[in-house]
Amino acid sequence: MNTPSTPRTFDHVESWVFDLDNTLYPHHLNLWHQVDERIRSYVADFLKISKEDAFRLQKDYYKRYGTTMRGLMAEHGMHPDDYLEYVHQIDHSPLTPNPRLGDAIEKLPGRKLILTNGTRKHAQNVLKRLEIDHHFEDVFDIAAADLDPKPLPQVYERFLKRHAVDPTKAAMFEDLARNLEVPHRLGMATVLVVPEGQREVFRESWELEGRDAPHIDYVTENIVVFIERLLATLRL
Repeated sequence: MNTPSTPRTFDHVESWVFDLDNTLYPHHLNLWHQVDERIRSYVADFLKISKEDAFRLQKDYYKRYGTTMRGLMAEHGMHPDDYLEYVHQIDHSPLTPNPRLGDAIEKLPGRKLILTNGTRKHAQNVLKRLEIDHHFEDVFDIAAADLDPKPLPQVYERFLKRHAVDPTKAAMFEDLARNLEVPHRLGMATVLVVPEGQREVFRESWELEGRDAPHIDYVTENIVVFIERLLATLRL
């Protein structure tokens, strides 16, 4: 049994699983703020309510259902296609190429996969802007998960089955602690990516919690530095 004082190691890892937003690029770029604003606009328009009411409902659904979309589907019968297309129409220009991250990911021994609550199209846009898309075998998105979001257990089960990943030989990088609870229970080594220092980020307070939770093996403010130091410890 692992405890916070005895985190899992990476020597046995064959599959490296990465969340996308706020994980492969820094929190302080606040790219997700654009998505958040578009979600609010969609909710207000779809339900014919004020932006203030839409904000409250959006955050309530996000916290309870994993995504605002799932809440709208469950409680209002919304069809998700238009929603997904609308909320991901954002300006990706804050993202710039990150060759150092690409080099670090390339050197990790084994497969590299994306597991995101966003869409494949959005993931591809982000990865291409970072110029790291060629390092990943595939993107498992919200459509592949049958529109169920992390942290629901069935999402991880579908992901593992689709890509034949052995969770006891896998590691996952993610910016929300709650999304690492199931992976850790399944046997994955877990890395929580948190905002850098005192940088101002657009996040709810509960989204920044959990770094001391027992299902978090490692915490890092800089994913590039973390992977580079990790590589130095591996027997490659």
